[in-house]
Amino acid sequence: MILTALAPFASDPTHSRGRLFAQAAAPTRNDYQRDRDRVIHSSAFRRLVYKTQVFLNHEGDLFRTRLTHSLEVAQLGRSLARSLGLHEDLVEAIALAHDLGHTPFGHAGQDALDACMRAHHADDAVGAHNDSPGFEHNLQSLRVVDTLERRYPSHDGLNLTFETREGILKHCSAANASRLEELRPNDVGARFLEGTAPSLEAQLCNLADEIAYNAHDVDDGVRSGLIDFEQLQAVDLVAEHAAHTLRDYPQLSGRRLLAETIRRLLTAQVFDVLAHTQHAIQEAGIDSAQAVRKHGKTLVAFTPSMRARSIELKQFLFANLYRHEQVLDTTARARQVVADLFSIYVQDPTVMPAHYQRYTRPARAAADYIAGMTDRFAIQAHARLTGYHMFASAPGLYG
Repeated sequence: MILTALAPFASDPTHSRGRLFAQAAAPTRNDYQRDRDRVIHSSAFRRLVYKTQVFLNHEGDLFRTRLTHSLEVAQLGRSLARSLGLHEDLVEAIALAHDLGHTPFGHAGQDALDACMRAHHADDAVGAHNDSPGFEHNLQSLRVVDTLERRYPSHDGLNLTFETREGILKHCSAANASRLEELRPNDVGARFLEGTAPSLEAQLCNLADEIAYNAHDVDDGVRSGLIDFEQLQAVDLVAEHAAHTLRDYPQLSGRRLLAETIRRLLTAQVFDVLAHTQHAIQEAGIDSAQAVRKHGKTLVAFTPSMRARSIELKQFLFANLYRHEQVLDTTARARQVVADLFSIYVQDPTVMPAHYQRYTRPARAAADYIAGMTDRFAIQAHARLTGYHMFASAPGLYG
């Protein structure tokens, strides 16, 4: 069933907890529409087009980037939201913003920057500051929309609603949540300390993110030649839908077979989420957005059987794609680029743009600057500052 009106447990922009800086309502858009539009027009969003998902941008024009991944999450999210009666504009705003804080080179870049920040924090003689040790892209995404974007005359950040910001902060340790609470009491860090839940729209985006990247990493992995369709038959979820596809289209092969298998896999996961979530909402007696938060548990989820099958697919991709020797070679080079840049910028902040030179802590400045880079900008900056071209001899995915 497709719903056309908001369910009673959906987030309602007229009851939003508001923005960090009060603003008058827009005459033609609700607050969540305005959030979505602000994200799309941000510099950080545009940079996602040249940020790695799995494969570096230069390795092929058709591989997913952080931008195309975010668009796929938004599409899945809106489809699920419409069927559940949730607020589509809020879902889209969260989906498009959820990776704004990702580093260049995907998780390799994040891991390298995290290690750099942790090491520097341990050596930091100052010690008394609210900055957390390490680097985490969810926190950085929040930092982007709250502080780093500079588009307005009277404040930093995009000044998004509380509901969009809490959806962006998907995960947060108790230590980091405490730091956030010190800076802004009763804000988006509070739920990690109190054990309450975020909105259903935020929960939905979290799961749509997982569904999207599992599916498109299968597609990109086969396209790259690093895994093949026959290997994927070891994964129950893929094997089932490949068999159903061949039953209906016995002569199908190649790209069409893969595309149809992935389409059916996505459809099965979406229907599973819808059925399980509707049942969970009903069983818990959820009748308002506030009841969602007080319930404290995740309601938008897979059934246990689909969760197990999704985990199996993740494990396959980790072992056969993310840990493939060619991907590991690329990620090792990427980590070196990030580590070298961090060291250079901390030791000599004057080589960063003037805005970052005004930071009181060079490590925080270096982290913000590097995290905002695209893959190719980071590679070019590293080559210019070190004289080494880290990817000049990297193996190409198309031979």
